[in-house]
Amino acid sequence: MATSRLSAATSILSAVASGVLLAGCSASVHAEKSTPKLSADKLATTVAEKLAASTGQPKPNVTCPEDLAGQVGNTTRCKLTANDGSTLGVTVKVSSVDGDRINFDIKADDKASPAAN
Repeated sequence: MATSRLSAATSILSAVASGVLLAGCSASVHAEKSTPKLSADKLATTVAEKLAASTGQPKPNVTCPEDLAGQVGNTTRCKLTANDGSTLGVTVKVSSVDGDRINFDIKADDKASPAAN
């Protein structure tokens, strides 16, 4: 039973990683300040929505540890966590900024990390 649950979670994470790597993924969000900054919560929500849309999978649980400053080249690492606790790293990189709009690319890691016991 545990093996099938692990396989299902691994399949979901693999689908997310493959879908994002094959299709690429980018997003843009309006920020609210003169020096644009996107809150960690809004970033996590946007990343989860874009990953779900690009893979055809349900919206995953994504967390981001910090706000994203709207400067080209800035990056942050977010984490996708599957139902079984396994995780997949996601890199978010600012590709352009247009006024208060931050455009960024999303790339999931190739491999998931198993759940901690």
